[in-house]
Amino acid sequence: MVSSMVLASASILVLSVPYSFAAPYVSEPATTVHSDAPTTVPVVPVTNVTSHGSYTGPTPTTTGALSTTVEAATIPARPPEPYKLQYPADGNLHQPQPAPYTPGGGLGTNGSEPVYRVASDFDYESIALALYQEWIELDLFHWGLARFSEEEFEAAGLNAEDRFLIESMADQEVGHATALTNLLGDRAPVQCTYNYPVTNVREYIDFNQKLTRWGEAGVYGFLNHLDSRESAQILLQSITTEARQQLIFRQFEGLFPMPEWFEVGIPQSWAWTLLAPYISSCPYNQTRLIWQNYPSLYVLNQPNPARINGSNVWNETTGGYANTLSTSNLTNSSSCLSGAVGENCSPAITHNRTSPLSYPGREVFLKWDTPGQSVGPNNSYVTSSSAGSPKFAAWVSQLNVTYSPLLNISDNTAYTIQPNISTFEGDPAANGTIFLAITDTNLYVTPFNLTQINPHVNALAIYQAG
Repeated sequence: MVSSMVLASASILVLSVPYSFAAPYVSEPATTVHSDAPTTVPVVPVTNVTSHGSYTGPTPTTTGALSTTVEAATIPARPPEPYKLQYPADGNLHQPQPAPYTPGGGLGTNGSEPVYRVASDFDYESIALALYQEWIELDLFHWGLARFSEEEFEAAGLNAEDRFLIESMADQEVGHATALTNLLGDRAPVQCTYNYPVTNVREYIDFNQKLTRWGEAGVYGFLNHLDSRESAQILLQSITTEARQQLIFRQFEGLFPMPEWFEVGIPQSWAWTLLAPYISSCPYNQTRLIWQNYPSLYVLNQPNPARINGSNVWNETTGGYANTLSTSNLTNSSSCLSGAVGENCSPAITHNRTSPLSYPGREVFLKWDTPGQSVGPNNSYVTSSSAGSPKFAAWVSQLNVTYSPLLNISDNTAYTIQPNISTFEGDPAANGTIFLAITDTNLYVTPFNLTQINPHVNALAIYQAG
């Protein structure tokens, strides 16, 4: 009986449906509902840095990296922890479920209330380094917009909308600096003054894409080693934004936006080595860092993305470390800004070069500084290396660390051959914006234990492979 009534009702509904749809009506709101925004978390104080240029102040009274009791010269290599080899990984469940639809295992999954603060010296020093990076990006993005005229940006192919995107990226850094400051507490590093190795828009964009590369890679290198998983979550959600920034600066430079399959991670001391030279001075009570500063490596024939034939170059950078491109020797005929298809490097979603910036078998000529030079905020850090005699070039990109022997070593110069390497078949590993180090040995390391190479590094640079 119930079924008959349901069916009868359904037939009535079916009969009435055509009449319901016969006169469609699109509703429009009669009014807009307004409400006050809820209370938001305030951002950290931000000021426009008015001074830029090299440090010219007094000799620092405190020098060197932050340090305490050092227990050993290096961290020894050990075998894998046994439990990491025991899980069968056969697609079946092997542990009780703590709740429905929830597998056993994981970190920070037991229902404890999250605590968003650093939990160890490792956490503090790593996130403080990331905050130094956020501060310089905030200043750098604003500085370029103020330093160069609209006409100069337009001549480099960047219009008002492109400039607004750079301004928006600067605003993102305010949020990043606020989040990391909150993780660190009252002694978090604050804004400093800076110096940039650029004189025009094209050099500025190149420096941006290199600086955001080591900022991104520096966080990837330590993120999964943090004791505070909550802090790691916040940092993850900020650094993925920075990855987008790096891609955009590559597009602004006319480079292929993402030629790699995997993004590289580097040790904290590498990121600090590349960052510190561009910090001129900080407040007298600024929090210092523990990380090492390596000597600078100069790539004498660093590929120049501003050229049609970017690999056919000599001494076209504005200095070491970042090895930012220089346009001082560039002519209209050699510039790729207005080149044909396959040669053009004007800002675009993507370009594909006929002549690659670098290639396997390329001779790469190198020169490096000796340790003991003053760098960083107030010239208060000193470059150092515990490595022996230089023997190898270490190419660090994607998931790979590949060594090529140094040839014709003379004093602090040598050359090496760019290796023919792939991460997986079809993915050339030496591509994009990568890292090049001089080392005294060809130590086997992987992405998770790359810091084991640190005692063997003589000098460090960015290499523009593609």
